[in-house]
Amino acid sequence: MEHPRARHDLEFIPFDHEGRQMILVRDRLDLVPYGTGVPPGLLPVLALMDGLRSLDDLAREITALQGGRPVSREDILSVLAELDQAGLLDTERYQAAKAQAAADFAARDTRGAVFAGQAYPDAPQLLSPYLDAVLDLAPAGAALPAGRLVGVIAPHIDPEAGKAAYAAAYAPLRGLAPRRVIVLGVGHQIIRGLYSLTDKAYSTPLGDVPADAAAVDRLRRAGGKAVDPSELQHRDEHSLEFQAVFLRHVLGNAPFSIVPILCGSPVGALPAFSRQAFLDAAGPFLDALRELAAAPDTLVVAGVDFCHIGPKFGHDKPAELLEEAAMAHDTALLDALSRGDAEAFFAESDRVEDRYNVCGLTALATLAEILPPSELTVLCRDIMREKETASAVTFAAAAVTAR
Repeated sequence: MEHPRARHDLEFIPFDHEGRQMILVRDRLDLVPYGTGVPPGLLPVLALMDGLRSLDDLAREITALQGGRPVSREDILSVLAELDQAGLLDTERYQAAKAQAAADFAARDTRGAVFAGQAYPDAPQLLSPYLDAVLDLAPAGAALPAGRLVGVIAPHIDPEAGKAAYAAAYAPLRGLAPRRVIVLGVGHQIIRGLYSLTDKAYSTPLGDVPADAAAVDRLRRAGGKAVDPSELQHRDEHSLEFQAVFLRHVLGNAPFSIVPILCGSPVGALPAFSRQAFLDAAGPFLDALRELAAAPDTLVVAGVDFCHIGPKFGHDKPAELLEEAAMAHDTALLDALSRGDAEAFFAESDRVEDRYNVCGLTALATLAEILPPSELTVLCRDIMREKETASAVTFAAAAVTAR
């Protein structure tokens, strides 16, 4: 295991155990026993295990994380053995369990509402008023440039934490009746390629949201190696589920379908971090998606978060010391998008070498390539601070109107 990889499909939830801060590990494949807790200090170590760093790289970087206390290859191997036994690594045992889960998911007709009852109410009579209350938080009188609304940027953070941004993003959709919504989410579990597709309907407590199967098939054929052949990433991914719930509520009984697209990280998927490398890898996919987005009855929604900072995400400093630089990075990315300058978007990401872990990078880069000439209006900027791990996530809402 010269280049160990931590699993990318685990959830880490801070909690207090007898006065000690711990992190609960939630594993939907059940390889990690329910109730397993780990110390917060393990999170930055796991974040370094990306399948690209060698054992020597890890020894050097973990030594730095620990303030210079030496860590050897042998120390790393000992830790890896424990992590493997705990089910936290991407190993043969994990891959076998994942393959079985993929087969089970492929046999289903719909993608279930996984986070209903956890992140939002699971009963329609509770969910509708909850979402109405969220939408009522939208800033009054927010003026958008004249022109057809062609897209929005929304967060995918927990709805309770991101209420203001969800409200700002989805309130402008009231009264619209698109027949197709292209939804760009973040595939936190994508390993192969840049995208993952499914033609399964997304279930919500307010009713199913059907997928545009013809559009999905067209994109799958155009995408080639840019599309991960598995659709399992959709099963437990929240970034699209939260958008489906808001869309079902805001668009009401209007007949519409979605094109559910999860976007993975460019790190490891591209030979170089540049716009040209992105276009070389995803050009035909983007061409097909651009044609779909150009239809007047089509809307594009990007459900993304921006910077992920602090020890939970591999940094050796608390988030409060990184916030100013991270927010400035967000501003530069949004400014590039508002100018329709895809080159500047990639240049800004390359400038910081993605040190702030913008999980929506590929989704936003895709948005920049497929929209017509337009104006982007930032409606909300926000940050969620997680005191228990000294970490934070930034997010935003924006509307895109055609010129």
